[in-house]
Amino acid sequence: MALTVELDVAELAATRVAVSPLSETVACLQQLGGRERQAEALPWLRWATGELAREPLDLAWTWPLLVNDRPSWPEFLVPAPRGSGPSIEDDLAALRRTTARQVRASLTRVFGAELPGPAADLAAHPAAGLKAITAELRAAHERLVAPHWPRIRAVLDADVAHRARELATGGAQRLFTGLHPDLRWHEGKLLLDGARPVNRGPGGLVLIPVVLGSPHVLVKRNTSTQTTVRYPARGRGALWTAGTRPPPRSTVRLLGRARAGLLEALRSPATTTDLARAFGVTPSAVSQHLAVLRETGLVERERSGRQVRYLITALGTSLLDGR
Repeated sequence: MALTVELDVAELAATRVAVSPLSETVACLQQLGGRERQAEALPWLRWATGELAREPLDLAWTWPLLVNDRPSWPEFLVPAPRGSGPSIEDDLAALRRTTARQVRASLTRVFGAELPGPAADLAAHPAAGLKAITAELRAAHERLVAPHWPRIRAVLDADVAHRARELATGGAQRLFTGLHPDLRWHEGKLLLDGARPVNRGPGGLVLIPVVLGSPHVLVKRNTSTQTTVRYPARGRGALWTAGTRPPPRSTVRLLGRARAGLLEALRSPATTTDLARAFGVTPSAVSQHLAVLRETGLVERERSGRQVRYLITALGTSLLDGR
């Protein structure tokens, strides 16, 4: 039976795409716990494992809620972002606003009437528990996500810009069907195969691209905020490997070493400044090469606020991969 989310005109108008640092933090802890571990995140996982071996994190409240034998986890740990690009502190403030009733209801949905130790402690003392969880997630973000956040944020922002363009050029159908192969848009309804019913929150949906999370679409079935749809961000697969291997000799012969190197690096989105710093050249030199790569359809440009990021196209990927 397919999950079905019906959106009226007002709710569709309120649907938005947003970045969530807290979503990435929760996802990275689940990766460390072995939950839906992703091959493309192995470079990060090896780094994070070494980091925690050097100095472990105290996650006494949070870890049992995320890493256990249950098929789901408490939804209040990733509230819907209020803006398009909140800070980790904005996300944590939203988490702290979860009411005691919402905490207990969510824990019961996940663990049943007989709550295990940490969940029972949280249900008995929700205010103190949320304060402790907030501190733990802040520490996890600072240690495991913040060192890589500029690169992760570049991928997320590029995805948000791409989705905005999809909505502008093809409407809701193009936006939703482009998010993931498992999603369909039909006659005002968002359909996801193999999912259970959703108790949708007020307002439109909040679409959250994720780099470190599941390869599947995760629609929040119960929520204390707006209903979120978390999906794998476009271009995340190359985040940890882009620019770390030399381009093929055939591409170098065709484009020259500088442009071929830039093309390889742009498997993951980057700004002109990012590329200049990585290659040790001036931004103007990078801009000249990018202009040629854009003219030949190998690279595309996406704007997010005041920043412009570049990303390899399907044609560019085919060239590098020898297809």
